[in-house]
Amino acid sequence: MVLLTLYNDTPSSIAAAGSFQTQDILEKLKLLDSAARREGLAALDPAKNPLIHLGMEIDGSGLVTKNSYGVFNLSWQAEQHKEWPEVIGQELDQIKRAIRAAHKVPLKFLIWAGMGGSAEDKSMYNAVGLLKRGPRCYVLDSTDPAKLKSILEDMGKRSGKSMAEVLKGTLVVGMAMGMTSYEPVVNLEKLSALYAKCKVDGSANFVYMTLPDSLLDQFGKRQGYRKIELQLDNGNSTAGRHSAPLTRGSLYPLGLSGVDLKAWIEAAVLTGSDIQTAWRLSSFLNTQAVAGRNKVTLLLPKAWAGAALWTKQDFEESLGKSEDFGLKIVIDERPKLANYRSPKDGSQDRCFLAVQIKGTVHEEAKKVAALRRAGYPVAVVTVSKPELSAYMQFIHYAVFGIGFLQKMNFVTQPSVELYKAITNRLHAESQQLGGIGKTQEWTGMQTSPRRAKWRSALTLHFDRLPESVNTEGDSAPAIYAAILKALASGQTMQYGELTFFGDTRYSPQGRAVRKALNRAAERVFRATLKMPADVYEGPAMNHSYHEMVIGHGKALSTVLLSEKPARIADVGYTADYHRAQFLATQMALAERGRFVVAITLKDLEAATLTALDEFFHQTSVFLRGRKAQ
Repeated sequence: MVLLTLYNDTPSSIAAAGSFQTQDILEKLKLLDSAARREGLAALDPAKNPLIHLGMEIDGSGLVTKNSYGVFNLSWQAEQHKEWPEVIGQELDQIKRAIRAAHKVPLKFLIWAGMGGSAEDKSMYNAVGLLKRGPRCYVLDSTDPAKLKSILEDMGKRSGKSMAEVLKGTLVVGMAMGMTSYEPVVNLEKLSALYAKCKVDGSANFVYMTLPDSLLDQFGKRQGYRKIELQLDNGNSTAGRHSAPLTRGSLYPLGLSGVDLKAWIEAAVLTGSDIQTAWRLSSFLNTQAVAGRNKVTLLLPKAWAGAALWTKQDFEESLGKSEDFGLKIVIDERPKLANYRSPKDGSQDRCFLAVQIKGTVHEEAKKVAALRRAGYPVAVVTVSKPELSAYMQFIHYAVFGIGFLQKMNFVTQPSVELYKAITNRLHAESQQLGGIGKTQEWTGMQTSPRRAKWRSALTLHFDRLPESVNTEGDSAPAIYAAILKALASGQTMQYGELTFFGDTRYSPQGRAVRKALNRAAERVFRATLKMPADVYEGPAMNHSYHEMVIGHGKALSTVLLSEKPARIADVGYTADYHRAQFLATQMALAERGRFVVAITLKDLEAATLTALDEFFHQTSVFLRGRKAQ
């Protein structure tokens, strides 16, 4: 059972919540999905059923090309397929036996190559401790060679064996739920080359999950790798971010780690009452967003803190398409009233979503009570089951509910496709010219007069900003502060985004960059500008919540990159594609009229990161109207 308690629900969201029951939306969803599976997509008429526009893909001629309501259908089917947990167990046993038969070693490591929704749930499971008992799971969600290099180094250290022996006991899974997702292919190509260099037959070690005839499917067929259907019903009715918690892509790593899949699947089968509760939350959040309080500060219990980014992705990638409506999920913040505008302030744009597990005390319970008493809109969700799958499925329904109220498709991601197309064009040009550094876009960035150096350690590039934005200043921090002031003054910018294009999970230097950006987010945006800030890693961000950054806008994106790229010489893995993604992100944002600046770092050494800290500190000083130190 899921309980919902609302505080300061003004204006009232009761009427909106009631519409789901009066229109019998749950039953209509089930009937539509059943018709799609029973009669085929050609039998569906978008003109006669508005739900088709919300959860299906429709081509230019008005024909339905994909049903994406599998996010709900799989849980409905699970009630009739009690054998599914056992099926997963048998399939995993088969994979482990094949590896042992081929190499005479047990399965020790799992590398999951995917982007965005195809990878984010695995990162979440790692973060909340669900994968502790199985093979060590590494999420390879970047084309930065530093990530794969750090993963391989960690595997070698932990095993104490040669790379050839490490690879024998490794399962590599490639997953892509987009037709044009090339990143998993890049990484699988390099891993395949590594197996060949180490003279290890990887036939038993590689499997992949994807759509028919996608780029990954074409690669997998050429390599002769085993394709595994993503869904247990062998359908393709889920988007990548909706593949958790009930597809093979989500259940495989859990099963390998000994998670009770029977309890996991059963918890994801919500009752009709729980679904209506999710839509009650949808109504509250939608009402608050329409009233201008669209920054939803998420407060998860400590046990589920690692689910914050997955939740953010589910909301923002699904609902970030509209310039007029934007629901920002604010994560990685400790609630601090001093950082928020007063509820009586007309520009106060926050509401709060606290999630707690029944029988446990929320770590921020006192702060939640203080927010409630102060008059902030607060929703408290209490989940009775400790399985994370119940929460995940609840969030899927809540996201759909907002899409329903906004008449917005919650499964497509048009803005993500733009950056991918630009990346592929840039990469093709770089291959013709002999490297990304020889392309017009790269040389243009390096020679533009609209840039400023700082401490001989970093360079601020603001050449993609409109000329109308104030960039006056006698130093890089002063210029950055002027940009922030100009954009914040008219609410053109309502939040900040700090994205490092590089590994921030496995590399010690990358983790240090992440800490520096976390400090910058708190110092510059939250404390000084009273606005939230996202801190993450590119290009995974582009496949996660970039839909809102480029679709809804209202942000200043600051993207960072080291001028000293990593490489894996043994398999010819350079950072050219990764750097093309860095450029393409800026180009896509500028093309859509969004605000973006770049910071290139000399390297990732301690002295450079100290200068980066100083840069953001001086920026905050300028923003407060004080003299720089």
